[in-house]
Amino acid sequence: QVQLVESGGGLVQAGGSLRLSCAASGSIFSLNAMGWYRQAPGKQRELVAAISSGGSTNYADSVKGRFTISRDNAKNTAYLQMNSLKPEDTAVYYCNAVLIDPTISPYWGQGTQVTVSS
Repeated sequence: QVQLVESGGGLVQAGGSLRLSCAASGSIFSLNAMGWYRQAPGKQRELVAAISSGGSTNYADSVKGRFTISRDNAKNTAYLQMNSLKPEDTAVYYCNAVLIDPTISPYWGQGTQVTVSS
């Protein structure tokens, strides 16, 4: 079992920045990739960014150049630095953790609201 706790969401004006954190606990020795997804009202959940255990990253085209994902393996925490925020970035952001064992479904955090005002 892995527990994920997100923090750092909030209300920010367009052009501003926020930093999300996702702290993992439990069976953290089995962690592989971690990622951030988001879901806006009336839309499907979509991948924002992901980072492998080795540090390789990938991003949605809509956030490339503005968002940066990182992880501190010593703290078992993943981060999402969001700069130049736009109103269309408004969504609930969810942390995701994939385990080394592919037969185990990924874990999800409870979500944190990010609202960008114009």
